[in-house]
Amino acid sequence: MQIGIVGLGKMGGNISIRLTRHGHDVVAFDRDSAVTAKVCGQAEDGRCTPATGLADMVGKLSGRKVIWLMLPAGEVTEAAVQELGGLLGKGDIVIDGGNSFYKDDIRRAAELMKKGIHYIDVGTSGGVWGLERGYCMMYGGTKDATDYIDPILSALAPGIGDIPRTPNRDRPGFDPRAEQGYLHCGPAGSGHFVKMVHNGIEYGIMQAFAEGFDVMKSKNSPDLPEDQRFELNMADIAEVWRRGSVVSSWLLDLSASALAGNPDLSNYKGDVADSGEGRWTIEAAIEEAVPVPVITASLFTRFRSRTGNNFAEKMLSAMRFGFGGHIEGTNN
Repeated sequence: MQIGIVGLGKMGGNISIRLTRHGHDVVAFDRDSAVTAKVCGQAEDGRCTPATGLADMVGKLSGRKVIWLMLPAGEVTEAAVQELGGLLGKGDIVIDGGNSFYKDDIRRAAELMKKGIHYIDVGTSGGVWGLERGYCMMYGGTKDATDYIDPILSALAPGIGDIPRTPNRDRPGFDPRAEQGYLHCGPAGSGHFVKMVHNGIEYGIMQAFAEGFDVMKSKNSPDLPEDQRFELNMADIAEVWRRGSVVSSWLLDLSASALAGNPDLSNYKGDVADSGEGRWTIEAAIEEAVPVPVITASLFTRFRSRTGNNFAEKMLSAMRFGFGGHIEGTNN
């Protein structure tokens, strides 16, 4: 299947390469032509064609055109969607694989459908590891359009792998694609909504790990009675928890790796950014009158981290860098 990929950063480039490895043909574009050349150079031979812009990309796509945007949420994505609305035709498909606000997806889908163009929002999780591990994807859009791009999503998804099957999922009523790591959540906007809540939960889990390790690291405080002080090894604790503990997880794996590399995490400042999804999750909770104290507290802690940091914030920074390559002090 042929697809255009716009935005070849930490995830867009790897998505392009993974698709070519699974037999798909990619037309790739990044505003930095050197990045475009690099990605096409790493793709399977002959399966990646560079483009110089959106109009050039549309011209190089044949048949029913499919273009996947992997751009920062906001004005950059909005401008690309609007431009494609003037370049594509009836039946063509625009995919937003970034982290756009779900209400923007609903609006964009309605606007494009007036021209017969389909819009699919794909919440994409997997970070910088997706090239090899695959991507967990939650997406929204019409059945016609989402069914059409299923070969693309199947190639990007991690597959069932060695994860044990959940009991009772062999009964009717369950979507078999969920076991493969991708799921059609509903109409346009629903994919990014589910991914938004996913990221809000992620904030809370990360905060709990960070606080717990901070409590353990502070157990040797001179403010405590001497017989109650422990000099605990954070790297070893993270490692033993990985082995059979109920809190074992990929985030714990990343924490263990960061601590093994530098137990004091002195390579991090602890200046923790938030990319928007935590705020939007809380806004949705307010609209629905649903209490989310953990997610709210974790977001506010990120705000506080920018005015002075402790070990907990360094833990958060280490995890963010581990799964997504996020750089401190930026939303990237």
